[in-house]
Amino acid sequence: MRAVVRELNVYPLKSGGGTALTSAEVTPTGIRHDREFVLIRPDGARLSQREVARMARLRPSYDGQKLVVDSVDAVTPLVHEAFSDGPVRDVRLPATMCQGVDQGDEAADWFGALLDVECRLVRFTGRRETSRGGGTVAFADGYPLLVISAESLADLNARLDEPLPMNRFRPSLVVEGLGAFGEDRVERLWIGPVEIEIVKPCDRCVITTTDQETGLRGREPLRTLATYRTMPKDGGGQAVFFGQNAIPRAFGTIRVGDTVRASARRTL
Repeated sequence: MRAVVRELNVYPLKSGGGTALTSAEVTPTGIRHDREFVLIRPDGARLSQREVARMARLRPSYDGQKLVVDSVDAVTPLVHEAFSDGPVRDVRLPATMCQGVDQGDEAADWFGALLDVECRLVRFTGRRETSRGGGTVAFADGYPLLVISAESLADLNARLDEPLPMNRFRPSLVVEGLGAFGEDRVERLWIGPVEIEIVKPCDRCVITTTDQETGLRGREPLRTLATYRTMPKDGGGQAVFFGQNAIPRAFGTIRVGDTVRASARRTL
């Protein structure tokens, strides 16, 4: 099977807006600098759009040295020279603990005033492994990459009264040519020097119902997805799935427009 890369996105700040890329360096932890930063509460719990929907309005960019975060709600953007030395804080993510280097009072005050939440900005440090597949990840909930087929969104939008943009699902990589939910049927993707293993379906949460431009929350797409994309989840119970979590196995630079080779999954 063959497809084409249609989108590449990186999310330097966990639960902040995404940055669209024309090319991306794929590393063991996903697209370089993905989820390298997170906001945490005083008890170490990560802050996310699940609780603070207006985080969707944050627009971060990061070049490896300077983190710039803008927002329509901010008078001036945050311009922060990131550092790797400083107090190390425990970070509590869903079902796991990790650590990050505190980025100082100026950044904490900027986010706290903007979001009206007491929080600290921290930068990932250490090593964190995925729950399956033997991959590594920074502050992402579970896996380095999220792969979605463009045709999967088209299938969903055909069922909705109002179509939704792909940014509701916050993918790393969007491919076209696999067909609707073709990402469910493949085992590996090759894009230039990069090899990606599809590991598990991605169960979706309330963030998908949050408009990534306005921060307003509705009922779609979860209501419609629940009618045809509900499956058993790990640990029991049911969940709504859309997209596939993935782990890079070989690394390098990929670009929008690159050809994607895909191998079919042996068992569905």
